[in-house]
Amino acid sequence: MKILVTGCCGFIGANFVRQVLRERPDWQIANIDLLTYAGNRENLKDLEGDPRYKFFQGDIVDAQAVRIAAELLPGGPDAIVNFAAESHVDNSIKNPGVFVTTNIQGTLTLLNYAKEKKIRYLQVSTDEVYGSLGSTGLFTEETPLAPNSPYSASKTGADLLVRAWFETFGLDAIITRCSNNYGPYQYPEKLIPLAVTNLMQGKKIPVYGQGLNIRDWLHVEDHCSGILVALEKGLAGRVYNIGGNNEWKNIDIAHELLRLMGLGEDRIEFVTDRLGHDMRYAIDATRIRTELGWSPKYTFSTGLPETVKWYQQNESWWIPLKAVKN
Repeated sequence: MKILVTGCCGFIGANFVRQVLRERPDWQIANIDLLTYAGNRENLKDLEGDPRYKFFQGDIVDAQAVRIAAELLPGGPDAIVNFAAESHVDNSIKNPGVFVTTNIQGTLTLLNYAKEKKIRYLQVSTDEVYGSLGSTGLFTEETPLAPNSPYSASKTGADLLVRAWFETFGLDAIITRCSNNYGPYQYPEKLIPLAVTNLMQGKKIPVYGQGLNIRDWLHVEDHCSGILVALEKGLAGRVYNIGGNNEWKNIDIAHELLRLMGLGEDRIEFVTDRLGHDMRYAIDATRIRTELGWSPKYTFSTGLPETVKWYQQNESWWIPLKAVKN
């Protein structure tokens, strides 16, 4: 199979490329990435000599750039997997327009290419399109869309375009929606890598409000395996939720990281809560489990210590990123 994968130099995309080339050795991948601040070519630099992997720096909003990247694959791609997105909620509050452009207009460009070439299209989305849960219940694929941030609103708009291209044009399109990811190569602005790297630098863990917001944590390798099975076996027009069944309060994550790193609670710093901060996300992944046979392999008891160790062993990767961000 030949696939055009967007945003491969980001966190999840880089892990997906590595997993595909490891588990599907006869596949070929072309990567188009604009290399914005969270897109790091170093994430896949070691693969650039691999004949199965091609890289093109370009913007998914630009139809010509998408076409050039696609033509790096002999005969063109059999499918598109779209990871490319502006994804940090805090940044979306500061600059919503960038999120609308990349996440909605970029998706439109990719959908039009997939429609023209009559190929499969997979949109990598997020549970944040569903809004916020109360103390009970889970997001299912039938949960009404109710985004609460500019980021999640832009992802919702993109998802609705995907649905429309399936319904109107018969595009072979699938949407996956995941819970919070963690693991190697995550940009150090997100909670877990920010906390670990701050602690390594003698700084504190910033925790919004009282840290009572709850997220369902999913190891990036499990997320990528879910995307892969959806790409290969998913039904056109379907949405597949991918979750870890692993709910944690932010404050409990902070405490667990301190325990793993042998540090005290004085290293927690409570900061002003984020505007419109959703209280709880939790995924019901029954559909992908029953229809496609997917299940997560990682638990937090294995995945979190491995993740901490990865950041401890890869200071040369994250120190330059934090220096630029600061």
